[in-house]
Amino acid sequence: MIKVGIVGGTGYTGVELLRILATHPHVQLTAITSRKEDGLPVAEMYPSLRGRVDIAFSSPDKAQLTECDVVFFATPHGVAMAQAPELLAAGVKVIDLAADFRMKDVAQFEKWYGIPHTCTHVLEEAVYGLPELNRAAIRDARVVGNPGCYPTTMQLGFHPLLKAGVVDAGNLIADCKSGVSGAGRKAEIGILFSESSDTFKAYAVSGHRHTPETVEQLQKMTDQTVDLLFTPHLVPMIRGMHSTLYARLTQDISNEALQALFEDAYKDETFVDVLPFGSHPETRSTRASNMLRLALHRPGNGKTVVVLVVQDNLVKGASGQAVQCMNLMFGLDETTGLMHVPVLP
Repeated sequence: MIKVGIVGGTGYTGVELLRILATHPHVQLTAITSRKEDGLPVAEMYPSLRGRVDIAFSSPDKAQLTECDVVFFATPHGVAMAQAPELLAAGVKVIDLAADFRMKDVAQFEKWYGIPHTCTHVLEEAVYGLPELNRAAIRDARVVGNPGCYPTTMQLGFHPLLKAGVVDAGNLIADCKSGVSGAGRKAEIGILFSESSDTFKAYAVSGHRHTPETVEQLQKMTDQTVDLLFTPHLVPMIRGMHSTLYARLTQDISNEALQALFEDAYKDETFVDVLPFGSHPETRSTRASNMLRLALHRPGNGKTVVVLVVQDNLVKGASGQAVQCMNLMFGLDETTGLMHVPVLP
């Protein structure tokens, strides 16, 4: 059994990890940390886990994390980099759901996250945790930086086009929407029910921290210089993400050939579903699952290809993807514990 610790188990990605790992056949939940909730049974905070998770939260100083095989950090940025060296020295693998180990460019990290990177020696060996594009490296990794939710949709949506060299990498547009849970479990005016329901808005239009992360990864897919215009929006739903991606074609290519690029790229990927050309994927078709669905459009058979991508921001966009990485790191079938059918209605 894989002994698992979770640092920061009280937030949405933390409880999503608990939900998934509670029924994982090869996992033993060993430690869940929370300073504030020290001693509180996990199931008292999250009744959905009654009968599934029987341990209590413990403060970080009491949690025996060095006795785990792997520790997930479902914490604010900066926490994982402070604790990773000690865990790695003890032979523990680390999967960080925050941004500490996502970007190799330290200057960009410090610019966008506003904190110094204090663990650059670990960052050097960290592997970016998008299995569909980085599977071999994840298998051998000790440290994984789990991708952001928006970047997952943008990378999987643009990848077949950039790899084939059929679009202008310097003119990529991503118009993305996320449910309110993407902001985390916290008391903040903008995500109160009466503030976020029955309304719709863009945010961080002048620049979002997921832009440099995405560009760094997209640049690996092409020899062209990548330029990405990314605009995120907050939609009045709890979970779900919809990204509408636009790219200008630079070659004369048929719609059938475009569709084939995506079907060939993801034909062996359990968690990427390429829908028939012209389909309209809905966020609810992925709710509570690790599935990402996408579909292609080409308005007026013109020069613009549109890729519609949907996922659950808390699962494939966060905790499910982290478990997918864990499975690879421990030599398991990467689908283990992740074959949940999406919830409808």
